[in-house]
Amino acid sequence: MESLETVDIDAYRRRLADDMASGGCWPGESPWIREAVDTVPRDLFAPERVWFWDGEEYGAVDRAADPRGWADAVYAGLYDSTVIQVTDGLPTSSLSCVSVVADMLDSLMPEPGHRVLELGTGAGWNAALLGVRAGAGRVTSVEFDAELAAAACERIKGAGAEVSVRVGDGALGLPEGAPYDRLIATYAVEEVPWAWVEQTRPGGRIVTPWGRLGHVALTVADDGRSASGWMQGLGMFMPSRYAAGPGRAFHAIRDAVPPETESPFPWDPRALTDGNLLFALRVLLPDVRISTGSGAEGPTALLHDGDSSWAVLTGTADGPAVARRGGPRRLAEAVVRARRRWEDAEAPSLYDFGVTRTPDAQYIWSGDRHTGPRWGPV
Repeated sequence: MESLETVDIDAYRRRLADDMASGGCWPGESPWIREAVDTVPRDLFAPERVWFWDGEEYGAVDRAADPRGWADAVYAGLYDSTVIQVTDGLPTSSLSCVSVVADMLDSLMPEPGHRVLELGTGAGWNAALLGVRAGAGRVTSVEFDAELAAAACERIKGAGAEVSVRVGDGALGLPEGAPYDRLIATYAVEEVPWAWVEQTRPGGRIVTPWGRLGHVALTVADDGRSASGWMQGLGMFMPSRYAAGPGRAFHAIRDAVPPETESPFPWDPRALTDGNLLFALRVLLPDVRISTGSGAEGPTALLHDGDSSWAVLTGTADGPAVARRGGPRRLAEAVVRARRRWEDAEAPSLYDFGVTRTPDAQYIWSGDRHTGPRWGPV
């Protein structure tokens, strides 16, 4: 059996750093991020047991029993996260993929001496990276799960970082330490809590995943009465512990709801691999889940609403694509209408979208936050 000592963890660290460099994923204007990753490497924050998807369910890999499998899971790739907690068969905490961590830290723009609040400690790696940048005692991280918080605190100390870890509800922020220069969340929200804006100083920045499909960077207005900013990139994020789940899985809905109709579909389902279109659809059809792949007949897209409706879009080699559907909602037609709405607005890219949060509301816009069109469910 392979031992812990025979696995060259430094080689894993170097490979990931090199992959980040060759993929252009190290932010050029934030060289401190690569230095911080070298100072507090990812593996120091992975628990002894991590989890991987085997195609049907999450399986565990223990460092003592399978050190190479553990290292492979921790350093799976620059676009791969590492699941560190599974609850009732679903992942509930992870070490985020290094490319997204780097992108979000770059968007946050922390400086030495800044007071930083992180929401969602998880394994503690992101908090430790922030601690390297901001300095000893300048970073506070809040974690909802007391066991995760305690484990993260030990790992942070073991890595030599000086970060305060608190147990609490991230949606409430941490009022007693406000105002903060920077605030970052590591879990997705549908609506940015107003408490986050209130607890960030005017001119300060808030970076958070939004809608589980991307992250946004907001700047607090000079009067502290709003925060606005642009989407920064794509990425899948776990939701808040309080968020409603995705509902029933596609196959569960399709098995329970028989197909009702089959009809031509006006475009190739592979269009749904376009990240810009996907983001627009996420804004316009927030409860519709979309996944793409290929089947025996051609490229496919699976649509479902987590409740009672589904659709399968299938491309063909010698004719129009086909839509098969079941349930009360016509999801294929809804996607067609939403895409038309996006195209009529000159097909804004992900980076053309922005978010504004006021005390009373949140709204999504594109182009210009004052004059650009507002976006919402259709």
